[in-house]
Amino acid sequence: MNTTMLRTLPLGLLVLALRTPCAGAQDLPAMQLGFNAALASDYRFRGISQSRLRPALQGGADLVHNPTGWYAGAWLSTIRWIDDAGGDTGLEVDLYAGKRGTIGAFTYDAGVLAYVYPSSGLATSPNTREVYLQGGYGPAWIKYSHAFSNLFGTPESKHSGYLDIGANLPLREGLVLNLHAGRQRVDGHDALSYNDVRIGLTRSFGASSVSLAVVGTDTDAYAGPRGRNLGKTGLVLTAATTF
Repeated sequence: MNTTMLRTLPLGLLVLALRTPCAGAQDLPAMQLGFNAALASDYRFRGISQSRLRPALQGGADLVHNPTGWYAGAWLSTIRWIDDAGGDTGLEVDLYAGKRGTIGAFTYDAGVLAYVYPSSGLATSPNTREVYLQGGYGPAWIKYSHAFSNLFGTPESKHSGYLDIGANLPLREGLVLNLHAGRQRVDGHDALSYNDVRIGLTRSFGASSVSLAVVGTDTDAYAGPRGRNLGKTGLVLTAATTF
């Protein structure tokens, strides 16, 4: 695959429990440090596989100041697209910080996120920086992420953006229906812009969870070795835990 490859958003299922306000938030410590780990059958970002449609190991840590909603964290995953593009790393490191809270019945989350590929060895740096703003009401949300650098090694793609809408709908205790639709706009590269969808179920078991989702896109512009379509529709199984 070439260096225009996109990667997966790391702020998902695993840290949601740490950073979602709850009725008992007043009982939480002022500073809270949490860790997460996961094994995924495929590492998808905005519908595109980062792991060549193969499994990935993932993990991270979050530090939250509960009284104010400020947070910072780091997240890592194994990847394959840098190697496929002729680079030298199989690791992605994401660093982020922001603030979330409530305004009346609405929730918000705003922050900055850096995607880092240590010693990638690529001629054009794949490192990417985005700011994001999310608003929510009940189980639904809408989020926009804006790149203020080139987007994952795509030349002249600064100011690309991603619009994300979705909802997590409780079906019964411990079981949630996950719905998502997104639009990736790659500035200056219309052929690389596309839509993606995700429909899945998440079953929680205390601090652990298992999710199964159908993920797909409407593009075949992102290809791996032997021309494999990395945005094709497929099933993704993820087992995750927080501690």
